[in-house]
Amino acid sequence: MNLSLSPADVAFRESIRTEIAALVPADIKARVDNLQHLRKEDFLRWQAILDERGWAAPAWPAEYGGPGWSPMQRVIFEEACFLAGAPRQIPHVNMIGPVLQTFGTPEQKRRYLPDIPTLRDWWCQGYSEPSSGSDLASLRTRAVRQGDHYVVNGQKIWTTWAHWANYMFCLVRTSDQGRPQEGITFLLMEMDTPGITVRPIHSLDGAHDVNEVFLEDVVVPVENVVLAENQGWTVAKFLLNAERTEIAGLGQAKRLLQFATRLAERLAAEGVAASRRNVFENTLTRIRIDLKAHEWTLMRVIAATENDPRAPSASVLKLCGTDLLERLSTLLMDMGGPAGLAYDPSSRGGETDETPPYGHVLNGTAATYLEFRKSGLVGGTTEIQKNLIYRETVGQWGTR
Repeated sequence: MNLSLSPADVAFRESIRTEIAALVPADIKARVDNLQHLRKEDFLRWQAILDERGWAAPAWPAEYGGPGWSPMQRVIFEEACFLAGAPRQIPHVNMIGPVLQTFGTPEQKRRYLPDIPTLRDWWCQGYSEPSSGSDLASLRTRAVRQGDHYVVNGQKIWTTWAHWANYMFCLVRTSDQGRPQEGITFLLMEMDTPGITVRPIHSLDGAHDVNEVFLEDVVVPVENVVLAENQGWTVAKFLLNAERTEIAGLGQAKRLLQFATRLAERLAAEGVAASRRNVFENTLTRIRIDLKAHEWTLMRVIAATENDPRAPSASVLKLCGTDLLERLSTLLMDMGGPAGLAYDPSSRGGETDETPPYGHVLNGTAATYLEFRKSGLVGGTTEIQKNLIYRETVGQWGTR
């Protein structure tokens, strides 16, 4: 297994880094670098810039309008975007898009795929419920078929950007027969359908990214089923596996490492005691080593052939990526010290032009620390990932 970049990939990396750095609008980069919240228009503007170059859907094959990049090129592209201070790509582009390409009907592909990369259609993910997060198979949102449509009732929670979305891909229960996973259906629905109510959930720093979504007698056409009724678990597993690979978080971790490195340089310039700086430098060094190991693990996944028993699973990537993001956000908090506790929500939200007393980065450290506490929950909890890794290991090597 060769974990080195090929000469072609090295050339691609140098080219794409240069181009991306030149493309990111200065005002958007400033908000990213200052740990401030981005607005919907920031994401739309950046996505339009990428779309002009055919990069809006990096995981899509050329036949569906994507660049047709290899997995390694996609990783290189994502890293270039993070390091250049670009907004994170809306994950649903690389979630619902591949789902429809793999399982969608010709009509679904024709109707939905063209407007996903441009974000003319903004999708949200209706998976988690108040009592069904880690144990997603226990979901209770129910869809009852009545002729040529379903009537859906239930509730979804932690639905990211549902207040911006005009479509939702949703898991619903259509049968109680057999195992819980066997009665789930993957359904597409328009967010302006009567009976759908979106209520905001504000995070500790005052941000509004996630929501509750209530569904009351929502009528959804039968043709909005993906794959087939009661086969939604097959689609869900396909999507979750792709999501966990994406949230390996390599590019995001490298960006946080950039912030930590800059902050360490600032502390040195301000004359912070060498003994304190040495503690931070030791932690940074340890994280750099572990980040490189994480990068090699991701490359092993990319380089592995299908069904290669030696290849790490997506759960390993998710677990290691979560650990790095949590450690880096903790380090930023430690380096900020008491100054990192000061917090001005209006500055973080970009509602004022005034610079906080300790600067924008330190103003955002506490909020960033709290934000990344969710890393161990998003896309499957840390405990669930460990269980999956154990099962895969036992299945491969037998009990020990």
